[in-house]
Amino acid sequence: MSRAVKIILICVLLALLLGLFITSSKPPSRSSKLIIFHAGSLAVPFKQICDQFNRLHPELQIEREAAGSRMCARKITDLHRPCDVMASADYTVIDTLLIPEHADWNIKFATNEMVIACQANSANAKRITKNNWPDILLQKDVAFGRSDPDADPCGYRTVLMMRLAEKFYDKIDLAEQILAKDRIYIRSKEVDLLALLEAGHLDYIFIYRSIAVQHGLEYLVLPDEINLKNPAFADFYNTASVQLSGKEPGTFVTRIGAPIIYGVTIPSNAPNRDHALAFITYLLDADKGGAILETNGQMSVVPSPTDTFDKIPENLKPFALPVER
Repeated sequence: MSRAVKIILICVLLALLLGLFITSSKPPSRSSKLIIFHAGSLAVPFKQICDQFNRLHPELQIEREAAGSRMCARKITDLHRPCDVMASADYTVIDTLLIPEHADWNIKFATNEMVIACQANSANAKRITKNNWPDILLQKDVAFGRSDPDADPCGYRTVLMMRLAEKFYDKIDLAEQILAKDRIYIRSKEVDLLALLEAGHLDYIFIYRSIAVQHGLEYLVLPDEINLKNPAFADFYNTASVQLSGKEPGTFVTRIGAPIIYGVTIPSNAPNRDHALAFITYLLDADKGGAILETNGQMSVVPSPTDTFDKIPENLKPFALPVER
C-alpha cells in the first residue's frame, strides 16, 4: 500500500472518529411530537386549546387521543404506550391507576355536571321533568344510553347518580331497575352515544352538561342532590358507591360519589416533558386554556388542593394548593 493511500485512509478514519465525537457530544434532541391522552368530554375544548398552543409552537406535532379516562390510564399502565399529557374527567383516575408507579402528581383543573340529554323529537321530550324522569326512562318505548363504568368516569358517575336518585326520590330498587334496562346501548365513552342519539336510535343519554352545550342538544337539568356538581352536597354524594376494576386483573376498587373534578398530569414515561410542561401551563392559565374550557361549559377549579403538591414541578405549583393538615 502506497504512502499516499495510507495517509488518505488515516484522514478518513480521523474524520469518522471526529464525527462520532461531535455526535456523541450533542445533547439529545427534543421530540417534536406531543402525545396527549384525554377524556372524551374534553375533545372539543382540547382541540381548540391545542390549535392555539400550536400557533405558539408551530414546530410541534400534537397527537390527541380521546377515550374514557380509565381507558386512557390503561393505555399507559397496561399497554405501556408513551404519553406526554394525561387529562382525566375524574382526577381520582390518576390517583388510583397512575400514581405512584406511572405518575408523581395530579392537578385538578375543571368541573362539570351530569344531565340527561335528548332531542326535540325524543319520546316524551316535552313531558320529562326533574321529578318524573325515572318513570319516563323506564317506559318500554323509551331507549336511553350510558357509558361503561369500567372505561369511563361518566359511566360510573351515571351509576352513582342512579343510586343517589333512589335515595333522593325515595324509590326502592330504582337504581337497579334503570341500570338493568337498555344495556345494549352501553358504550366505552360518553361521546360515542351522540351518534346514536342524533340518528334516533336513542331518546336520551346520560352525559356531561358541557357536551350537551357543545353539541347543541336539549338537556334536562337535574337536582343538585344528584347531579354531582355542587360541593355543598358532597356528604350526600359520599353515600353512594360503585365497584370498578382495579389496577390488576381480578382486583377491584370502590368509587365513592363526589363532586365532578377533572385532573391532569405528566406520566413518568413522557418522551417530551419540556413541551408537556409548557402545554399544561397554557391549559391552566385562566386567560388561555382556562378561558377556552369555560367557554365550552367546563368551569375552572384552579387552584385546588392536592396531596401531591410537593411533587408538582415548580413552574406548575402556582396552579395548585397544598392540602392543609
